[in-house]
Amino acid sequence: MEDKNQTAVTEFLFLGLTDQLHQQIVLFLMLLFIYLVTVGGNLGMITLIWVNSRLHTPMYFFLSHLSFADLCMSSCIAPKMLCDVFDKKKGISFMGCAAQLWFAGFFVVIECFLLASMAYDRYMAICKPLLYSLIMSQRVCVLLVVGPYVISFISITTHTVLAFGLPFCGPNIINHFFCDISPLLSLACADTWINKLVLFVMAGSIGVLSGLIIMLSYICILMAILRIQTADGRRKAFSTCSSHLAAVSILYGTLFFIYVHPGKTFSMDINKVISLFYTVVIPMLNPLIYSLRNKEVKDTFRKMFERKLSLIVR
Repeated sequence: MEDKNQTAVTEFLFLGLTDQLHQQIVLFLMLLFIYLVTVGGNLGMITLIWVNSRLHTPMYFFLSHLSFADLCMSSCIAPKMLCDVFDKKKGISFMGCAAQLWFAGFFVVIECFLLASMAYDRYMAICKPLLYSLIMSQRVCVLLVVGPYVISFISITTHTVLAFGLPFCGPNIINHFFCDISPLLSLACADTWINKLVLFVMAGSIGVLSGLIIMLSYICILMAILRIQTADGRRKAFSTCSSHLAAVSILYGTLFFIYVHPGKTFSMDINKVISLFYTVVIPMLNPLIYSLRNKEVKDTFRKMFERKLSLIVR
């Protein structure tokens, strides 16, 4: 009987965001637009960085990997959501849920640590400009990218193995639009205190470590900027990290509202809306932030566009 119960759940069902037809139409059109912009923006950013030698610097090396993580994060969630919008039975297989949980968590953690790597890069560029090219060597940049992938792999694999090692014997309805770990654990037919403890320790450590690196980097950057004598010099120094600071504020502000607020402060519906923001909207915003607020990216894009236009005219 125990074996039967443990294999009873072969799929999970999502409640989704809405069951009202007019809201579903608006949601579908909005998600489709956001996903198309996300794919175009992030692929465009990656292509722009890798084909232009002027952008072969540590900052843009990290940015290309951030765009890759954003593209993959959105692709883990948005296509399935688009398929489910008008479907009354928003189902996903047991293994499909495990895969979605793994990939979504994998790229979220990568993004947190890539933002930390980028903060360290900005610290070195502003606070130690004479040593920048020596310290931020190709080997160091590769390590600052490989590190987030390794940490993320260990973290999300641990959570996924622990979560899907639990017995699920019903109900199988997840009050969300994707396989997030917290609503999934609430369906387990066993005590989940070990899972929640591991989640708290590992997620807390990741958040504190990456957040601390970013915070300390920007404290040092702020102190260095304040020591600059001219207003123009301070403006130029701050402009080099303003895009990154905007991306950090949006991501960490969103994650704070989901995971740090008191348990009963927000309803599950509000949490789903906030989750939609960090899984679907933020991956669209990041390339826009870096392209619109970065002079080098805008100049490179303009020159490439003018070159292509001149070839077409000829």
